[in-house]
Amino acid sequence: MTSEHGFESAIDRQIRLAQERGAFDDLPGKGKPLPGLDRPYDEDWWVRGWLEREGVTAEALLPTSILLRREVERLPQTVRRLRSEVEVRDVVGQLNRRIADHIRFPSGPRVPVAPVKVDEVLTRWRAQRAADQPDTGPSPATAPPARAWWRRFRRG
Repeated sequence: MTSEHGFESAIDRQIRLAQERGAFDDLPGKGKPLPGLDRPYDEDWWVRGWLEREGVTAEALLPTSILLRREVERLPQTVRRLRSEVEVRDVVGQLNRRIADHIRFPSGPRVPVAPVKVDEVLTRWRAQRAADQPDTGPSPATAPPARAWWRRFRRG
């Protein structure tokens, strides 16, 4: 690895010495073809490889405005699995805070995104819960009140 003038850089010398010691002899993949050589050239090969290695979806590369828009569209499915109004309000509140931050400091393409109305989401959530709940008899609110435990021992 000497140049035409007989000079060997420090890095070239370290590589040559490592080769002579056999440091590169037992590397994984030795003798195997490089992956992807048979595929056509793709200028974004490194992005696709990173996404595959890290298990990240391509959606993570989208601009904030589009991600927020998609999150608003998926909100009915997101809140559907929640059990209380407090949880629904928290999820919608967090989303609205991120939307407000984006509106204050926009980045990426200008895709209109507006805060979500909590009351509308709650109305749809309640209707969905009512439709999902089978009618199993009287609800706890209409059932007769339970006797207090200390009244059981009362004489009279």
